[in-house]
Formats: sequence, structure tokens, C-alpha cells
Amino acid sequence: MSDEEDAKPDLSPMIDCVFILLIFFIITTVFVEETGVQINRPEAGVASKLEKNSILIAVTADSKVIYGGREVGVKGIQAVVRPLVAETEDITCIIQGDERARHGVVTQVQDECLEAGVKKGLLTIATD
Repeated sequence: MSDEEDAKPDLSPMIDCVFILLIFFIITTVFVEETGVQINRPEAGVASKLEKNSILIAVTADSKVIYGGREVGVKGIQAVVRPLVAETEDITCIIQGDERARHGVVTQVQDECLEAGVKKGLLTIATD
């Protein structure tokens, strides 16, 4: 046997490390579920960044209420929000109201979220 035949690196430990890193990154990734519609949010003088783990509800310019890319309506908010609040008690609920949406619909969405169990301090309206 010559030295050239014996000098082959073992790649098994490197492949194991790559798979462990891949699993680590998949587990620690936070997925944000977008509302699925384009919203023109009004501007605000004071704004702050919120957590990535939150409930996003959109109110479109024609006052349709959207969650997860589908229309749920004002009366469907509690059915969507209540299980999420039961799973994570301190979850933030963000309402993304279009600047041309009717104010009354946004207010109804806020009321439905509060009735579904969202804490008052964790209910916000998104702005630019």
C-alpha cells in the first residue's frame, strides 16, 4: 500500500456537524405570519418596535378584516384570536389599519380582540 491510498479524509464528522447546525437554526427561527394584503398605514409621531411573535390583523381600505391571507370579518376575530391567546397569554396583537379604512371597523376589531382575551396593554395599531 502506498501513502496516497491511505490519505483520505473522513467526512462523516463534518456532515454530522452541518446537520446539527441546520437543526439548530430551524428550531430557533421565529416565523412571522403576515396578513397577506398590502396596507397603507398612517404615520405616527411616536412609534416603537414590537415583538416578532404577535397576532397580525389587517383592515384594508375597503374595510375588510384579514388574518393570515384570508378574510375573517369582524365577527371572526374572536374565533381566530382566542386560541392564540390561550396558547400564549402575553401575546401582542397588532392591528394594521389602512389609512382609508373606516375608523368604526378598526374600533370594532379592537373591541373583538379585547373580548377574545388580549390584554389591553398588548393591543396596538401599526403605523409607519
